[in-house]
Amino acid sequence: MKKKTRSKPRTTKKSWATGLAAQVWPQERDFLERPERYRYVRKLFPDVGCVFCAVEPAVMDYKSLVLVRDAHCMVVMNKYPYNTGHLLIMPRKHLGQLCDLDDMVNGALAAWMKRCVTILKQEMNCDGFNLGLNQGRVAGAGIPDHLHWHVVPRWAGDTNFFPLIAETKVLPESLEQTYSRLKPHFAATAVKG
Repeated sequence: MKKKTRSKPRTTKKSWATGLAAQVWPQERDFLERPERYRYVRKLFPDVGCVFCAVEPAVMDYKSLVLVRDAHCMVVMNKYPYNTGHLLIMPRKHLGQLCDLDDMVNGALAAWMKRCVTILKQEMNCDGFNLGLNQGRVAGAGIPDHLHWHVVPRWAGDTNFFPLIAETKVLPESLEQTYSRLKPHFAATAVKG
């Protein structure tokens, strides 16, 4: 007669959630250190007024990140972009509520939105865009008192949810390189007024 051996206790398979966590948060990670961004993320800057109003009269150059301005609007590169070519379109007037825009400024903002998409598509060969406005701090506006629309170029496979949660993104070119590429397009399309 065969002797029965006691089998080892069965180990249970990882739960679905545990398996997903292992995929999302692998044991080994690469880190990109950007300590200067910590103050921005944690909002540790002294209140010096509206940063958009501060660059409104500035020279249009890489230091100000202003690409173009007309009678009603400005287009500025995002200092902390989600993707290369991340632009901000805003009224020159300091307004925090969409309903406070007059129709002329609203139309000018919409026209710049189209121009920005056209320029980015032409220069950067984007596959798509995230376009949007966050009105109010609770809606995610980092600068809630001055309306600004985001134009974020997108490419297939360019990102996942991690940059939004970890607030870290690796960009293939510097802000200065992107500014140099885009500036001639905006100079050529500036609206007089």
